[in-house]
Amino acid sequence: MTVRGWRWRRNALRRRVDVVEAWVVLAGWLLALVGGALAGLLAAGAVETAVERQRAERRQVSAVVVEDAPGPSPARAASDYRVWGKVRWTAPDGSTHREQARVPPRAPAGSTTPVWVNRSGDITAPPVSEVEAWLHTAVGGGLAGVFAGGVVLGAVWLTRLSLDRRRMAQWDAEWERLDTRRGWKTG
Repeated sequence: MTVRGWRWRRNALRRRVDVVEAWVVLAGWLLALVGGALAGLLAAGAVETAVERQRAERRQVSAVVVEDAPGPSPARAASDYRVWGKVRWTAPDGSTHREQARVPPRAPAGSTTPVWVNRSGDITAPPVSEVEAWLHTAVGGGLAGVFAGGVVLGAVWLTRLSLDRRRMAQWDAEWERLDTRRGWKTG
């Protein structure tokens, strides 16, 4: 039969180390909950800031296909239908760039295609969508909260192991004192 809360009640078997352990466990759980929630919120805020910065730094511009684009590859996956082709575009600072970009298959020279560029005018991936941003924020915050809480609970577990060792050493010392007082050994 398990008696809950015995470390908090007065009894003949309760020792000082038991009370310390009870307070360590209580403080550990509270710190894990509060610290985990705080770490999760901070991580979610950092991810949200990174997403906003990414959206501010990237913009979509219209690029002109310089050469006729090749046809689709037969081995190309159905979800990625575009091919590599040479394009030219004007960056936000007014400079002209030429580079390879993903374009529709068989796009004729002179046709336009949208590309995403960063502040320096280099081609980059499009910014994350609203759903992706929400997912990154939720997962990042959740993982940070779980990790922070896990670290605290791991420290509590190690502290409890140390307190258990101390408790066992105290019991050994008391049994030794009890045995030698009567002149015989129990173990």
